[in-house]
Amino acid sequence: AGGMAAAAELVLLVLLAAAGPGLGQARPDALREELLLSPLPAGDMAATFQFRTRWDADLQRGAVSHYRLFPKALGRLVAALGVRELHLALTQGFWRTRTWGQPPLQAPAGAELWVWFQPTVTDIDKAWKELSNILSGIFCASLNFIDSTNTVTPTASFKPLGLGNGTDHHLLRYAVLPREVVCTENLTPWKKLLPCGSKAGLAVLLKAERLFHSSYHSQAVHIRPICRDASCLAVSWELRQTLTVVFDSFAGGQGKKDWSLFRMFSRTLTDACPLASQSKVYVDISPKNKEKELLEVTPPPASLHEAVVQGEKRTYAVYDLLSNSLFNTSRSLNVQLKWTRPQDSSELPTPVLHAHRYVSGYGLQTGEISTLIYNTHPYRAFPVILLETVPWYLRLYVHTLTIITKGKENKPSYIHYQPAQDRRRPHLLEMLIQLPANSITKITIQFERALLKWTEYPPDPNHGFYVGSSVLSALVPSIIAMKEVDMEQSPLFTSLFPSSDGSSYFVRLYTEPLLVNLPTPDFSMPYNVICLTCTVVAMCYGSFYNLLTRTFHVEEPSRGGLAKRLANIIRKLRGVPPL
Repeated sequence: AGGMAAAAELVLLVLLAAAGPGLGQARPDALREELLLSPLPAGDMAATFQFRTRWDADLQRGAVSHYRLFPKALGRLVAALGVRELHLALTQGFWRTRTWGQPPLQAPAGAELWVWFQPTVTDIDKAWKELSNILSGIFCASLNFIDSTNTVTPTASFKPLGLGNGTDHHLLRYAVLPREVVCTENLTPWKKLLPCGSKAGLAVLLKAERLFHSSYHSQAVHIRPICRDASCLAVSWELRQTLTVVFDSFAGGQGKKDWSLFRMFSRTLTDACPLASQSKVYVDISPKNKEKELLEVTPPPASLHEAVVQGEKRTYAVYDLLSNSLFNTSRSLNVQLKWTRPQDSSELPTPVLHAHRYVSGYGLQTGEISTLIYNTHPYRAFPVILLETVPWYLRLYVHTLTIITKGKENKPSYIHYQPAQDRRRPHLLEMLIQLPANSITKITIQFERALLKWTEYPPDPNHGFYVGSSVLSALVPSIIAMKEVDMEQSPLFTSLFPSSDGSSYFVRLYTEPLLVNLPTPDFSMPYNVICLTCTVVAMCYGSFYNLLTRTFHVEEPSRGGLAKRLANIIRKLRGVPPL
């Protein structure tokens, strides 16, 4: 009996060891998934998915050999290349800030990648090139086109969002590919990084056919180190996979805009991800205008959550997928939203900070880039950091830089300019500009178009050349005082960007990308020249060569053949003269 007990105890220990820390103690990794449904002021609907994987492990030392929730491909990438922070976004479309309001997570059109490396990395450029090539293979994107001609090192715009010292900007690399097209081949590997894939939980709504039939689609990956607890003596790694989509279709009938999960995604929620410790759906039911217009949601939510988000007090209906009572009445959850009355478009609120960018001028020699920055706050002024990245083939005239606010010159408090080098690096311009209350600031700079080599033009040169979006970073004053929130207890959509104090909130905006025409040669001329040359050779040279090489023979007239002789014999017998 004693031997059998010892054997049973040994088997139990082996099972405990094989099961890992999940039996008997808390697991070192956890998954939270969240869906935020936000009716936009213009009547559209925005859906923001966030999947957060937190891992209490030290990836930098390379001592990790077992991966459970954290993707092994990204974990080994962070450890091998000395990555401290990684932020990748793939976006199709443009977020209309003035119409839709401040975005929860905004990204520029195309592909954006910015990375902070560890101080132990000796060759940053080599690690950056290798990192972009690996990410290109993981996400089936054209990130391998990132090179020195579109990579910059900002000094003030991109600070670390996690732990780390952000003063040594030489460890930072930033690049944008504004022409990158995002489609299903990018979404599929993104979904495969989720612990449950697209088989369970909120990810079952990620149907490519519906996601890409929208006005705006953006998927991103954020990796950063965070504090493990309040004392911050140990470091944990956080992976956030975010996806934002905007639907612009609405149901007719007396102008009311009705929405539901099935109408947006053609699917409903049936269960939570079994590996998730938290799975919730938030619906923004805050009034959108002064009339206190309410939004009816069905089924009735089990609880409400109030928070100050981006300077405004908002109310959210909360559906907890891990609650046993949620799926008792029905097998699926189909959240439906319905306005109590039609919404007047004239009552749309204006964001405190928004911007507009365009290119002007005529001809194909010179032009001008203009950026309009709006501060609609009635009585508060605040500074904003503007980042401009311009390709080398647009040669900027820095002496033409002008900043006008309310008819007066506005001198920047800080300016950093790195001139471009032909075929080596782009222009980099960073400025700290003070925006007065209720003002419009216009920034203009002139440029000259360069003439490229004929091998440097893309297959469709007449389409134009893209210029990446400008980046605006600012601490916008908040009308309502904000309290410091616990990252682990608050919703995910409120805890990505750190808040310095309760009187302001951080906003990062992107302007429109520009499409500029360059002097383009007529690429049809080689074809015309080939056709003309071949014609001349075939007709002129060919005939002349034929005359020189041909041998002429004088042919004697023949006496006639057998048929002619037979005819003459017959004619002779008949007494007719021969032929």
